[in-house]
Amino acid sequence: MAVAEGSIDVTANPADGWLTGRLSALMFMQFFVWGAWNVTLGLAMQTVGVGHLIANAFSVGPIASIVGSFLLGMAAARYVAPRMLMVILHLVGGAILFVLPGLVTPESGTTFVWLLLGYMILYMPTVGLANTIALKSFGERTDNFPFVRAFGTLGWITAGLIIGWAGLSASPEIFRVAAVVSVALGLYSFTLPNVASDTPRDEGVVRQVLCVEAFSLMKQRSFLIFVTCATLISIPLAMYYAYASAYVGAAGIENVGGTLAIGQMSELLFMFSMPWLYRRFGVKPLLLVGMAAWALRYALFAIGDGGDSLWAIYVGVALHGVCYDFFFVAGAIYTGTIATPKGVNAQAQGMLTLFTYGLGMLLGSQIGGLLYAQLPATPSIADWHQMWWYPAIAAAAIAILFQLTFRDDQKALGKMEAAR
Repeated sequence: MAVAEGSIDVTANPADGWLTGRLSALMFMQFFVWGAWNVTLGLAMQTVGVGHLIANAFSVGPIASIVGSFLLGMAAARYVAPRMLMVILHLVGGAILFVLPGLVTPESGTTFVWLLLGYMILYMPTVGLANTIALKSFGERTDNFPFVRAFGTLGWITAGLIIGWAGLSASPEIFRVAAVVSVALGLYSFTLPNVASDTPRDEGVVRQVLCVEAFSLMKQRSFLIFVTCATLISIPLAMYYAYASAYVGAAGIENVGGTLAIGQMSELLFMFSMPWLYRRFGVKPLLLVGMAAWALRYALFAIGDGGDSLWAIYVGVALHGVCYDFFFVAGAIYTGTIATPKGVNAQAQGMLTLFTYGLGMLLGSQIGGLLYAQLPATPSIADWHQMWWYPAIAAAAIAILFQLTFRDDQKALGKMEAAR
């Protein structure tokens, strides 16, 4: 396979330990930046008197996923090498992060939300770009990707521990911690493997801007079903992030942060097991188990309380590793497999981010808000039980739809070629 001029042929030895270490550092910093401020932003805003803007602040992520994926993650990736985009976006983003703490005030709250939106438009495409660099670097050894991606989760956890240890959980200074690492990642990105950008095709400007080639991947029935289910399953994902902490607190658990950290630890554990599981079972079983785990989690939340059923809450939180890794990590690998023959890997990863972190999470935020609005001002554990049944039933329906309609065309093609 030809390699673009000026690019490094990193597929010759994809299992090289040095390459794995470099990509692991990339993922660690990529998610450290996000985790440093996202987890406790609501507490910080409430502390400084702009709690009424929390909903707006947490709505910018999904909106930025949609806008950023179009403008940068897909369109720009056709003309600029992924690592150079990482350099530009993280350096500019780091500069914005340094400015944000001074705007988290009652007088500048609205300006803060708008600038945060601008930052997230720069940040969200880098999630897909980081995946693209790692997957292209590993070549055919995509089963190495989950191990590298696990360091992203480790970065998120480490950021939270540092913020807590430094006593910054309720302070806008969380953005400055993220800013330092963002600038470091921007500079570090100069050293990343120089994988080739998606090759521009001989087509009109409108088709290029709208990334018609990436969206044309959905002409494949299996990929269309996957993207549809990925979008739908992101709806309950948003509800978990938004309301799990309030629910856990209503159950009488005092250490809410520590309890929810169980889910992140679980995510890290299953991330490291993904290479073996992917080789052993293939993509469809992993995706199906991931979706079924969402249904089981919310069913457990719908029966858990502060008494004899307290165990259900802990098990539901611990299922986060299965819910996230089995679907979203396996899904990123599957997307790369589908996109590589067409040469639109970066666009496809950006498109997946658009549909999941963008459209799906935005729908989840809005639907979750409607359901939450039906609860009393101070919901009891019984009120929460009623709310959780909705995402539980929805996730089960999505899993059944996926099981009945999805067929792994790539696996079937591989069997046909092996039989020749």
